[in-house]
Amino acid sequence: MPVDSGFPAAAVVQCLRTAQSGLPPAGRTASMRRQTQPGGYGGLWRATRGLRGGYNPSLVVSLSAPDFAVNPLLQKLQPYPFEKLRALFKGVTPRADLAPISFGIGEPKHATPALIREAVVNAMSGLSSYPATAGSEPLREAIADWTKQRYALPAVNAATEVLPVSGSREALFSLAQTVIDSRSSAEAPVVVCPNPFYQIYEGAALLAGAEPYFVNSNPARNFACDYAAVPDAVWARTQLLFVCSPGNPTGAVLTLDDWRELFALSDRHGFVIASDECYSEIYFNEATPPLGGLEAAHKLGRGFERLVMLSSLSKRSNVPGMRSGFVAGDASILKQFLLYRTYHGAALSPMFQAASVVAWKDEAHVRDNRALYLKKFTTVTPMLAEVLDVRLPDAAFYLWANVARTGLTDTEFAARLYADYNVTVLPGSYLARDAHGANPGSGFIRIALVADVDECVEGARRIVEFCSTLMQHANTAPAAAVTPP
Repeated sequence: MPVDSGFPAAAVVQCLRTAQSGLPPAGRTASMRRQTQPGGYGGLWRATRGLRGGYNPSLVVSLSAPDFAVNPLLQKLQPYPFEKLRALFKGVTPRADLAPISFGIGEPKHATPALIREAVVNAMSGLSSYPATAGSEPLREAIADWTKQRYALPAVNAATEVLPVSGSREALFSLAQTVIDSRSSAEAPVVVCPNPFYQIYEGAALLAGAEPYFVNSNPARNFACDYAAVPDAVWARTQLLFVCSPGNPTGAVLTLDDWRELFALSDRHGFVIASDECYSEIYFNEATPPLGGLEAAHKLGRGFERLVMLSSLSKRSNVPGMRSGFVAGDASILKQFLLYRTYHGAALSPMFQAASVVAWKDEAHVRDNRALYLKKFTTVTPMLAEVLDVRLPDAAFYLWANVARTGLTDTEFAARLYADYNVTVLPGSYLARDAHGANPGSGFIRIALVADVDECVEGARRIVEFCSTLMQHANTAPAAAVTPP
């Protein structure tokens, strides 16, 4: 299996050791020796140089070459950030006297509201029925009503402008398969992505036969992407633009001026905009919720043409296990998306559809959820700001912290923090790609404040102690000897 497909390095190494110790070269079969069969994996006996500390994208490893062809585009997929993190931590034993604290994965840890749990139990009879791909009428109506109220929209057609999906992740991926036409020209179509970014954007583009083009975020512009710097030749090939607002990992929210620029580019070049808004309900000022894509279109006096937004209950309502979300916007796009998903077979369980209706109709639990995040962020951010360059984000549940003050790279910081204090953070370079001469995630760490308040405060205290110790050592290190002339 290709190492860069996400296969764990430890498993690869174990397979190699087992095979190499159990079979002498003379005992290898023809299929084991085969290295270059089209669609095959081969390469079991190649050197494992490059596995330590990460993955070597050029290294191909497998038990044997299969007797069937596979989609060659799978070879282009990159390891997921958490596979890279496991490789970084391989062989590291953290302090046993400190309980582990993970700020690595953005998985909500607040309790699921009782009204949603009860709704799931009450809808158990739905297990005896196949779900409709288009979703139930009550769910589409609930989503349309929520969208109208949340974004002050005059109308949202529940039958044609809303489609329930099995979480925004599934929908982000399958939407690209729906709207990308890889036969449209001699050159591969382009999918424009922010950088750093949610890795599904890249995988969706690659498996649709498109070429990702990364637009780096700029800390001097509140981590906004400079879309004006994208060459016209790239926009001319672009079929899909992914935006994430509030952003992962930066928490930055697109402004109305940002949307005006993007709509103008879409009008000029004809590409679809997919607005990932799964963090939209985690913000810190009740009077100023994040601006959404559909809301921006309405404020600018336009319709939803070539625009869809994606949202989810996972973060809003602390139900990541339900995988319940929706896509809303351009009815002509959703018509084709529904056709695709009819064959894709990703309909939401009737039980979870019923519970989702309850969740979308209630805002009290959402405000309670925001209050918990507000308490964590207003407590933890000032603590970390003493030792790192970090500030309260516009929204979402991440802190995007620059570690330059410590003198460590983002990967060194993450590895040493884990070893010395049993705290996990995600290196920012794992969330970005090298583009235009830089990796915009390099030097940053992502801190997911998803645990309870006490755990987040304890984790922040350990980070402060870790950074303070680093700085003390730096200040007391002997100066380098100077050789007299």
